[in-house]
Amino acid sequence: MFQVAKKDSYRLLSGEEISRMEAQGNTSSDWSLVRVLHGFTPENIQNSKFTGQVYLSNFNRTVKMYGGVTLNAGIYNAWIHNCAVGKNVLIHNVHGYIANYIIEDDVVVNNVNIIAVEGETTFGNGTLVEVINEGGGRKIPIYDQLSAHLAYIMVFYRHRPKLVSLLVEMVEKYTMLVKGNMGIIGRGSMITNSDSILNIKIGTAAKIDGAKKLSNGSINSTIEAPVVIGEGVIMSDFIVCSGTQITDATLVSNCFIGQGCVLGKHYSAVNSLFFANCHGFHGEACSIFAGPYTVTHHKSTLLIAGMYSFLNAGSGSNQSNHLYKLGPIHQGIMERGAKTTSDSYILWPSRIGAFTLVMGRHYKHSDTTDFPFSYLIENNDKSVLVPAVNLKSIGTVRDSQKWPKRDNRKDSNLLDLINFNLLSPYTIQKMINGQEKLQSIKEFSKEKRKWYEFEKMVIEKNALERGMYLYEMAIWKFLGNSLITRLQKKEYKNNYEIRETLKSDNLFGKGNWVDIAGLLCPFEALNQLLKSIENGETVTLEDINSSLTGLYKNYYNYEWTWAIDVLEKFTGKILAEFTADDVIAVVEKWKESVLSIDRLLYEDARKEFSMSIKTGFGIDGQNGALELDFINVRGEFEKNETVNAIKLHMQVKEELGNELISRMKKTIESNINFELHTLNKTKNSIEKCVE
Repeated sequence: MFQVAKKDSYRLLSGEEISRMEAQGNTSSDWSLVRVLHGFTPENIQNSKFTGQVYLSNFNRTVKMYGGVTLNAGIYNAWIHNCAVGKNVLIHNVHGYIANYIIEDDVVVNNVNIIAVEGETTFGNGTLVEVINEGGGRKIPIYDQLSAHLAYIMVFYRHRPKLVSLLVEMVEKYTMLVKGNMGIIGRGSMITNSDSILNIKIGTAAKIDGAKKLSNGSINSTIEAPVVIGEGVIMSDFIVCSGTQITDATLVSNCFIGQGCVLGKHYSAVNSLFFANCHGFHGEACSIFAGPYTVTHHKSTLLIAGMYSFLNAGSGSNQSNHLYKLGPIHQGIMERGAKTTSDSYILWPSRIGAFTLVMGRHYKHSDTTDFPFSYLIENNDKSVLVPAVNLKSIGTVRDSQKWPKRDNRKDSNLLDLINFNLLSPYTIQKMINGQEKLQSIKEFSKEKRKWYEFEKMVIEKNALERGMYLYEMAIWKFLGNSLITRLQKKEYKNNYEIRETLKSDNLFGKGNWVDIAGLLCPFEALNQLLKSIENGETVTLEDINSSLTGLYKNYYNYEWTWAIDVLEKFTGKILAEFTADDVIAVVEKWKESVLSIDRLLYEDARKEFSMSIKTGFGIDGQNGALELDFINVRGEFEKNETVNAIKLHMQVKEELGNELISRMKKTIESNINFELHTLNKTKNSIEKCVE
């Protein structure tokens, strides 16, 4: 029926062993169905019942429990039905039974009610999740290795039905491969104080303590990144990936939970996808696509029918998908890095641009996708757009620094491919679009006014002017970064060598870029993969994931191809005409932009140390107690880690720009000599011809 070692490693119990087993309170309806590993001794099998076909191994170690209590490995006070039990397993106090499981070596099962597999099951694989739209139309099947990027394509590319259908078929094929009537508890796992575990596949080193009910799911724990399931948790129809923790009476139904996630404090999630490093506490998720680093920590916070990534949701944040009488069919998108303040509200459908802060309540279906790094603020029931203002926010910089540091994933096989860049072709193209729109709003307004109206939003005149200025600096900062990176660590004798270095041999990069749930890439390159799937050239999930990895690894090559195209437009010169003087001009603009933005960030950071911020410190003291209390709690401005990082950044970037300018000046001198030499050679050739 099944086995955990070679067939000839097992034998029947001897008559003496059966007698010993029965003397120790053990029973079986048919001892001939019990097989034991050679070297087995019955000492550590007590007060247990064995039915169906059972394989037992050797139990030779002691197991340390909580509080320093030690128990001998073995089976005590349990009913084992149709199971294979590995070496040095401890099964202790099973109030119901364990049925149809392969229990690998060094597993501990203590004080549980029931662990069983009933009939054939796929352990959560193939579960349909009604993501984004509660009314249907975007449901996808989940599986063990689902990445944020593959899910994004299946969920959002419904305008390409053949593509989606083929991807769903691939997942269904995988689902059939894992289908079976035997569960597994992976090596080194510990299941304690839990009630009901039904049709669950458990990976290695998992820790399940106090779970209330787990049904139809996979816990894909690994030695590198164990999964922790805690007290009072109820989950059904799910997949949980490595390194994830789900604790504190959290409720999960029809969900995929990716690597390194943390759900706790009574969180509730239904029909949702969570990818790498998401955090959910206290609140509720309903039909959401939570891309990497979606974080919600507060009570009364509802995320519903939307897509998010790198999100920080404030207390009481809410969205509504019940606009008309046809039901909850509306959806929204909050692009990477968006934030919501306490008690914010957005009426779907809306689309919030990247790294935008939403404050207040908004009822007019805002679309700020071409205005990244902005504020969207409620004022007298109007949605006020403050373009680009987040570019000078120290909080935005701090966020970008903290995300890589807070990567909880320890698995060597990472499912999600995450690009953390704040400035990328994806965001810079939106800034270019936004800058053009702001200019158009300004030029085509019939009269000079303090406020401009734009697509159900209003923009204050000074905010519009400042937004154009900030976008301009950010664009040049990005272009300069790309150019300097391309030309670093090399001396150039002439303009020809510069042009050769600046060339890109990459086919893709120009045009529209997309953020497919954390992975930034040119749509043209992604589309090549999608077409290969539709044409039957890419036919396995493994090949798709390999291609997505290729897109991820080629980011900087694609980025440079895009940057060249934009540089040519912004400088008015094609690459074939670029000179050292042009490089110097770009670097000077870059220096000015970088240093200007850093100065704004520095001043924004200073606000965190203003007198008004210090209110409430030094509560009962006098004579400077406020200042001393603040310093001892928050530190001094000039010693702050982030402040010093800005100052260092300014110094390093200025030196970097000056170094490249110095090399370019040498190139100009070298190029003059090269051209004079070429001219003299030409002159001599002409003179010889004349003679």
